[in-house]
Amino acid sequence: MMVGIVGKPNTGKSTFFCAATLAPAEIANYPFTTIKPNRGVGYVRVPCACKEFNVKDNPKNSICIDGVRLIPVELIDCAGLVPGAWQGKGLGNQFLDEIRKADALIHIVDASGGTDAEGRICKPGERDPAEDARFLEVELTMWMASILRRDWPKLVRSVESEKADFFQNLEERLSGLAIKRAHLYEAIRAAGLNAEKPYTWSDADFLKFVDKLRSIAKPMLIAANKIDLPCAEENLERLKALDYIVVPCCAEGELALRRSAEMRLTDYRPGDCNFNIINPEKMTPAQLKALETIKERILMKFGSTGVQDAINMAYFKLLNSIVVYPVEDIEHLSDHQGHVLPDAYIVPYGTTARGLAYKIHTELGESFIYAIEAHEKKRVGEDYVLKNGDVISIVSARKRA
Repeated sequence: MMVGIVGKPNTGKSTFFCAATLAPAEIANYPFTTIKPNRGVGYVRVPCACKEFNVKDNPKNSICIDGVRLIPVELIDCAGLVPGAWQGKGLGNQFLDEIRKADALIHIVDASGGTDAEGRICKPGERDPAEDARFLEVELTMWMASILRRDWPKLVRSVESEKADFFQNLEERLSGLAIKRAHLYEAIRAAGLNAEKPYTWSDADFLKFVDKLRSIAKPMLIAANKIDLPCAEENLERLKALDYIVVPCCAEGELALRRSAEMRLTDYRPGDCNFNIINPEKMTPAQLKALETIKERILMKFGSTGVQDAINMAYFKLLNSIVVYPVEDIEHLSDHQGHVLPDAYIVPYGTTARGLAYKIHTELGESFIYAIEAHEKKRVGEDYVLKNGDVISIVSARKRA
């Protein structure tokens, strides 16, 4: 699963991306800084199972710090979209195409209202950030509609005259956008349309369907960035009135804290509500003051910088994911090398024991016999639906995992 970082230019998308990944994306105070998309690894943050089982773990595919498991996830920072991008305005479809594979989106909005519709700097409060949320909905819907319209007449004719499978044809047409058949079923139902007679749909029906499909297949939350600037808190209430998860955010503050921790100047983990300065003698008065400002204006007020919260919510709320820990030795919760709780996997809710086996290795899925769940140490079958935090050993005809 991959999450896209999207929004208009100059809202702090690249700063958010850098703060989440510490990747070297270019950051500047003008539109279209990001010409090509940046890909990087961020983390979701969860309580580690090591605390529950009272063991000392040895993670391999993730990190555990004092009982906090940081699990790597892929993020993509897409360049800024402007009104009319779906028609080619700005850098247009080049940018829209970059989010084809994204399963969910974090929309970075300038909560201060200090950037106009195309990302140019203006006086804080001049722009209503709620308009930015609405414009992005339109851009994504019209972009998806333009892709589907290319073959729409042919598609509906085949349904009418040849009794072709409407959903199969749609799924094939939209396969490059990470859209699944379940998304199509849900969008048709939500739009209240007749899937057996798409040739009777009006243009308004078609756009209603695509808009529902966009919201279902590319779920989105809002990171209300620059929350420390004038007018931002007032605008936050406007954003919360929209039908989105809204996270108050200060990407610059998170980036400063991540970099200070990287240089061992502070003790800070992504998503912490506080930090400790561990080497004040190595910092300038200006740096110390900046950190104090972050603590007072951001952490003490909002509980975090919001960056980690946004990533966690994208994976656990929008994508409805859970975390599971596959092991080989159920008694020691280890792999064959003795690493305790070596791996943490993020999987969709509803994943079965056998589904996890396939995710680990195709051969493991094919030779699946049963699994053992560590909390109750009970044997479960292939259809056992995994729960968040499950530690599970898969027994196969060839090996365990």
